Amino acid sequence: MKHIIILTSESALTLAQTIEQSLIGSAIYSKHKLTGVTSMNSLEDIVEFGFKEADSLIFIGAIGICVRLIAPHIQDKYTDPAVLCMDSTGKNIVSLLSGHVGGANGLTKQIAHILGANPVITTQSDNTNVWALDTIGTKYNWTLKTNAKHLNHPITLFVNKKKTALFIDSKDAGTVHLERTKPEHVDIYYQWDKIDLSHYELLIIVSPFKYESSDVPTIYYHPKVFHLGMGCRKECNPAGVSDYIKHYITSNNIAIESIASLSTIDLKRDEVLLKDLAQQLGNLPIYIYTADELKDIKTPNPSQKVEEVTSSPSVSEASAINSAQDGLLVIGKQKGKLSEGNDFTFALAIDRKAIRQGHIEIVGAGPGDPELVSVKGKRFLEEADLILYAGSLVPVELTHYAKASAVVRSSASMNLEEQFNLMKEFYDRNLLVVRLHTGDPCIYGAIQEQMAFFDEYNMSYHITPGISSFQAAAAELRSQFTIPEKVQTIILTRGEGRTPMPEKEQLHMLAKSQSTMCIFLSATIAQKVQDELLEHYPENTPVAACYKLTWKDQRIFRGELKDLAKIINENNLTLTTMIVVGEAIDNRKGLSKLYAHQFKHLFRK
Repeated sequence: MKHIIILTSESALTLAQTIEQSLIGSAIYSKHKLTGVTSMNSLEDIVEFGFKEADSLIFIGAIGICVRLIAPHIQDKYTDPAVLCMDSTGKNIVSLLSGHVGGANGLTKQIAHILGANPVITTQSDNTNVWALDTIGTKYNWTLKTNAKHLNHPITLFVNKKKTALFIDSKDAGTVHLERTKPEHVDIYYQWDKIDLSHYELLIIVSPFKYESSDVPTIYYHPKVFHLGMGCRKECNPAGVSDYIKHYITSNNIAIESIASLSTIDLKRDEVLLKDLAQQLGNLPIYIYTADELKDIKTPNPSQKVEEVTSSPSVSEASAINSAQDGLLVIGKQKGKLSEGNDFTFALAIDRKAIRQGHIEIVGAGPGDPELVSVKGKRFLEEADLILYAGSLVPVELTHYAKASAVVRSSASMNLEEQFNLMKEFYDRNLLVVRLHTGDPCIYGAIQEQMAFFDEYNMSYHITPGISSFQAAAAELRSQFTIPEKVQTIILTRGEGRTPMPEKEQLHMLAKSQSTMCIFLSATIAQKVQDELLEHYPENTPVAACYKLTWKDQRIFRGELKDLAKIINENNLTLTTMIVVGEAIDNRKGLSKLYAHQFKHLFRK
């Protein structure tokens, strides 16, 4: 059971049912026998059960009753369930117990949205919009430690806005959040020797490494970014091995808490040492790889002897690198032997994504409207040190999200090599590059050649998808491109111009299905497109020529397939035109069965 809704009065049943219907994993409990409600002998029994079995208790009734009922059961904010209390009219809902750690604050806001109620949250960090230091680690899978006698002391310093130094030497979604939301009383550092601790009352460290902070109250967050690979002789005795490896790792100032996984080759899957080591290092997940998966991974210490036994020249290094997603070794292969015949090896690699280095984000700009870029894409544009955008294909307004210090360039006049050299210049300075492409970059985005360069130079890059112009076309045409029992397929393609199309993808071949077809990059060959489509589509099939979808100068022309070329030519439509053909355009006849009564259960899962 996740959420228990405690009904103290029958008069609030409708309110309780509204919450139950919208809050997944919830159930109503009461001492009254009511239809659809779990009945228990008393409210005391319900609360006792809830503290043992539920993640949260949601009282509907007077807060005094709630406080008296939960008081005997309160133990610790790290183990107590979230407790909320709301009045029977649904006007106010109070986060009463376990606000951060138990999730009561977030649940209070969620239920307030369901009911249109007023959320009452008294946690200072929530009300002052500062970081919740006691729970942020859980959110990003960081292990939290402190040198203070109690965590409340550094948290109090922070919420009271005492001067704070934040040191970061890794990278993930959590560090990005901290950088983006930094309060005014916090200074961020990326080099340890640059911090003068005498200027600060609090130190926050986000690092997989160990740092000594003297007497300054410190909160440490250790992200799980290291991957341990191991090998051993058959039936290796595990006695003392885990202590040996832990001592070696910590002597290199690496936090044991930052080890995310243990891995080896399938030949060693049943070794007692493997299971013992995983348990001793915090019940690590174990990843097993075949020799074929490991043999081609480049490692600094390959062994012919290991290859003779396992068919891979490396086990510990190769498995660590593989688990770290082609990461970098921070500890190369180490050999150990605590007793005769019990040889073992280990190596440690860091996840490549966690390394603070240059990065290239290929961002889909969407169809044109600057507000149709994704939230994530907008954030990258706001944070980028270089924005290289696709000339006249991307509205310049999208680059207005750039910070004042960013360099913004159009790639319209650049060849591929010039584009790459510019991006690499910023990348090599450990800066963030955004390559901004129209629509969704994976659909006719011309990113394949760029990614080949990035792969060749082993560069960090990622793709943020965008809204494609075919999706914008459906929205602007106010049409659903799939119609129940009529059209269930959407084809994204282009006509054959100077660039040949595969024979099996010729338009007249695709037209056989009479699906909804969205045709890119084909306005200049409109007559040829029309002729090929007419081989299978009826001549009165609806078509739309959509020019500069969602741009300020958007124009849309509708008609029938037999007039497609005429529509495009007479209106001088160019390359930025999407051609849509199919009976789904403006079709309101096919009705979905999704909202039928027999399918309502799907929405409760």
